[in-house]
Amino acid sequence: MLTSLSYCVNRLLPVVWLLLAVQSCSAHAAVQSFGPFTVDDAHSDVISLNGEIDAGAALNFRRAAEAAPNAKLVVLNSSGGVVQIVLLIADDVHERKLATFIPKKAGCYSACAYVFLAGVERQVEGELGVHQISSDSADLVSAQLSISDIIDLLNRFDTPIEVLTVMFKTPPNDMHVFTPDEVARYGIDRRQGSQTNTASNEASPPSRSAEPPSATTIQSAAPMPKQTDAADSPSLSKLSSIEEYTRRPTRMAVFAGLDLYGDDISSRRTDDAANCARACLSMGGECKAFTFNVDPHVARGPNCFLKASQGKADGNSAAISGKFLSSADPDPNTFSMGVIDPKTALFENVDLPGGDLSRRPFGRNVTAQQCRLACVANKRCIGFTYMKRKSECWLKGTVGTPRFVEGMISGLKKMTTFAPASIITLE
Repeated sequence: MLTSLSYCVNRLLPVVWLLLAVQSCSAHAAVQSFGPFTVDDAHSDVISLNGEIDAGAALNFRRAAEAAPNAKLVVLNSSGGVVQIVLLIADDVHERKLATFIPKKAGCYSACAYVFLAGVERQVEGELGVHQISSDSADLVSAQLSISDIIDLLNRFDTPIEVLTVMFKTPPNDMHVFTPDEVARYGIDRRQGSQTNTASNEASPPSRSAEPPSATTIQSAAPMPKQTDAADSPSLSKLSSIEEYTRRPTRMAVFAGLDLYGDDISSRRTDDAANCARACLSMGGECKAFTFNVDPHVARGPNCFLKASQGKADGNSAAISGKFLSSADPDPNTFSMGVIDPKTALFENVDLPGGDLSRRPFGRNVTAQQCRLACVANKRCIGFTYMKRKSECWLKGTVGTPRFVEGMISGLKKMTTFAPASIITLE
């Protein structure tokens, strides 16, 4: 019992270290605040707006832009604010050719919509809300001039005419939140390089019954420009600013005892699982998952495997694996699968007689590893016997009484449940 407890503790210690090390790495990323705007040094191409836009926000936006001179994107979550100040910010966003994005569970309402509509690229995944343009001035002429300035600015942003129509029809004390169907139909989302949005040939009434688009899809009423060969137009091979943002890893799900094999980008030797995770993160989104081998007996060669996808799942008590999740990815669910752990479920010089799934071996000239994985992948297989001398693999549907036979390797499948040891927030 003591040995079993010690094994479990030794298996989980690297996981605890990985969680602490990566969380510490995330915590050290400096975040600068300028009123409602923030700039994260870890993502210096993004300016975030969270909160109401007050009288000092225009100056604070310029300060944020100076702190992030390579900014490409403004991420919005605001109830609105002082209209005259918002128009200055929107004009800056337009002049700097920044993209605008409303993420899931966020909202951009009232005057904030002007900033969103100023984006050279724009995408709604949360909520975009507008209402009637109004002025606090008691002077009718002054109010009309103010409203005229707003309309002129929105026209300069190529705002769809349907959006302006909805603004005029929605009372100031109400809010119209565009449905996903309206966002697509009115051409509110826009990619850089798409043709200027124009009014629809046939206006359609608002609908609230449509299903939302996928998180990484930008729909546009305007047709996309004709594509050419990527070699002739390098920019076509690049992701848009919004796609870069939505595909960035925001969380890491860590699994103990899970091996992700296949689809390797590269492999290397690292001191620990935390450095393996950092190596994956440093690849600018190309690396989606990793597996680290904690077996101390593996003293040479690579022990960190970086992957373009999560590959295939396998059980291995010496493995720690991590999957990076973007804002569009749901948290992974707990799952169960049959595994043959190469550390605890393989038996040397043991034969499992009878119960073969076929009268012929699964394969000749295969390795014991290939035989084990073949059984794992076969739902009917509950075990296997591998003959070293003939390099033959026999998959078993039933298992007889084990017996000693030199030169044999046998394995037994066990149903195992995997759940993330933790989900680490990276932002």
